[in-house]
Amino acid sequence: MKLKLFFFLFIFFSINAHAQNYIFGKVTSEYGSEMQDVVVINIRTDERVLTNRDGHFMISGRAGDELRFVKSGYTRSVKKITKENIEAPVNIIMENQVIQIEEVEVKKGLTGDLKTDMKSLNRPQKVEKLVKEIDRYIAQKSDPRILAAKPGEFVQPKGQGFYLGKVKNKWDDIDLGSYLKTALGDEFFTDLKIEKPQIDHFITYVLAGGFERKAILKYGYCSEGDLNRFKRFVMMRISSYRAPQTQK
Repeated sequence: MKLKLFFFLFIFFSINAHAQNYIFGKVTSEYGSEMQDVVVINIRTDERVLTNRDGHFMISGRAGDELRFVKSGYTRSVKKITKENIEAPVNIIMENQVIQIEEVEVKKGLTGDLKTDMKSLNRPQKVEKLVKEIDRYIAQKSDPRILAAKPGEFVQPKGQGFYLGKVKNKWDDIDLGSYLKTALGDEFFTDLKIEKPQIDHFITYVLAGGFERKAILKYGYCSEGDLNRFKRFVMMRISSYRAPQTQK
């Protein structure tokens, strides 16, 4: 009888010891809006999930684990899980990244004194650097999402009549891959443990895996929804991409 009791107690504690806990939570911006498609990473297990449209997430873990929250354009957030977090939801607030512009000194205008004005015309290196950065910014192409019509806004059709035959796409896969890499940033891929030299190859792999992009290539325009759809497709393809590397 004692032997049976000991056996059942052993089974009970073994099940509890190996029981899997789940951490639930919600991610919002500093303005209180729900944040979709935030990458949530358990540093100990390397498990990764995405928040849903309401900002909610569920990931396996236990007390003592460290969760990292990553989204392009926002400051990374890290949360150390405690026993209380297992029993109650975790609320995370992410802040926008602030880009600081280096302060420059603006000199006074012309004085009429040739010697003094000659010194003023030799702009400091900080000013020269700022001017070059502004010129480079102006030369960049505008993001098509900024120029796109707002929902419900009428857009006057334009063109040179009609064409016979197949209409040529405005983008190809190389253009799309370059845009995805720029829009998402290198950090999105390095957080998934894709090394920088392999980012282009990985994007090509994901696109070849069946990512629907006919409309994107046709119009040369990738919307915010297309970006989120691509990120979800990445999370489905990342394991199969790593598999051949693991076998090596």
